[in-house]
This record gives sequence, structure tokens and C-alpha cells, in this order.
Amino acid sequence: MLFFLDSANIKEIIYAIEKWKINGITTNPRHIAAAGLSMEKFMNEVKEIVKGTDITVSVEVNPYLQTSEEMISEAEKLASISENFVIKIPATEEGFIALKSLSEKGIKVNVTLVFSVVQALQAARLGAFYISPFIGWREERGEFNIDFIRNIVTAVKNYGYDSKILIAAVRNAKHIGEAALIGADIVTAGFQVYKKAFDNPFTNMGLDIFKKFWDQLKEKRR
Repeated sequence: MLFFLDSANIKEIIYAIEKWKINGITTNPRHIAAAGLSMEKFMNEVKEIVKGTDITVSVEVNPYLQTSEEMISEAEKLASISENFVIKIPATEEGFIALKSLSEKGIKVNVTLVFSVVQALQAARLGAFYISPFIGWREERGEFNIDFIRNIVTAVKNYGYDSKILIAAVRNAKHIGEAALIGADIVTAGFQVYKKAFDNPFTNMGLDIFKKFWDQLKEKRR
């Protein structure tokens, strides 16, 4: 499984790549606004960080764009900025029309805001590079069932599509583990989610126990 960082914070991105060997970056307008950056400044900075690597950066078209023609035009401009960029297109009818055209042109697309098997299959059929079902949003609204993700993974893999399933809106270590167990290709999570997920109270408890015995060993050497 690949680990992606869901962030537009440049310091977090550099840290995650250097310390955690993170495999990719996903972002959206909310993250960019939270980082205090403009879309242009973020793209210019992040493209230099990932240049010469196989780390992809998923950047989103303007959510106000309604027609496939508008999405295609903006996606082409975004893709021209960096060969590492994968363009996020919403899982709408117009988005799928845009996806078909973009994939035929060799532009990598991340179909985002996926909430059903049918949306995922249409994305896979039309050549999506990544398919991003959102796990946390449904859970926060009391609708979560891991079968939603499992069914998407099963359906796409049943037919041998090349699209990678990228689980988004990951909120905790439980989500990461569940995504791995059902065979998702990628998870993307925020910086603090990974920080907490890498830690475990039982690991810390074990270290405390071993420290006590280590101190006893030092006493015996005297």
C-alpha cells in the first residue's frame, strides 16, 4: 500500500517525504487556503519539491467549473505545469466526460468525491489514474459502512482496470488499517493523522517497562 499526504503545508510535505518516504501528495482548495497560499504559489513551490521523483501531486480544478469543456481546459493548463501533477476531477457526469477526453490525451486524472460503486466503475472504464472514494465524510454523517469501500475495491479489481483506488478523507489509524485489509492501493491522510497512527500506547508502555530493566542492568554492571 502507498501512503499519500493530504496537505498543502510545504513544511509538512517536505518532512513527510524526507522522514516518512511518503509516496504522493493530495490537496484541495481547503488545504491550500489553510496553508495561507494561493493556488499558483502552492503549485510553484510543490513542483520543485517533487521534481525528478515519482511522487505525484493531485491538484484540483476550480470546483465552480460546470461543463466538461471548462474542466478540460483548466486540467490541461494544470497538467502542463508539472509532469508530477495528477488532475482532480469531480465524479459528476460532466466530470466523466472530461475524464474521457483527458485520459485519451495522456493526462493523468484523479476522480474525486466518489461515493458509489457505479461512480468508481465509470471512472475506471474511462481511464482514471486514481479513483478517490471518501471514507470519513460518510462516517461523520452516520452512514459509514466499510462495505462501501470494499465493494468499490472489489468491483474495480474484478475487471482488471488499471486505476488505483485511493482512499481519501482518512481520519485515523483504523481507517488506514481497514483500507489495507480490503486491498485498497493507496490511502491519503493528514499530517497529524499519520503522527497519531504511527504512535501506540502499548509501544510506549513496553518501552517504559524495558527502561526499568535497562536501569537494573546498569546497576548490576557497577
